[in-house]
Amino acid sequence: MKLLFDQNLSHQLVSVLASLYPESVHVRDLGFKTADDIVIWNYALEHGFTIISKDADFRQRSFLFGHPPKVVWIQLGNCSTRKIEALLRNRQDDLLTFEQDVNAAFLVLT
Repeated sequence: MKLLFDQNLSHQLVSVLASLYPESVHVRDLGFKTADDIVIWNYALEHGFTIISKDADFRQRSFLFGHPPKVVWIQLGNCSTRKIEALLRNRQDDLLTFEQDVNAAFLVLT
């Protein structure tokens, strides 16, 4: 599963989760640190990434345009990177099921 981590998530998640999500990248590493959501959306679409964000704008874009790309919305509020890492580790099966579901466009993780 290729995750594209949005700017509101730590870039450290890419390395600490590399064993579970090996092809993942952070928008910062692509030069998109301050890019508009449409740039990130289009990159994910063109390169087969699932966007992972805490930004409700991607939720709205997913509802309006469907998929691809798929969107994972982390709905935890202010929390540590470790808490997000634990969430993504604990919910890996849900993420893989979501990825394989051809009809699924949006997943909320809490």
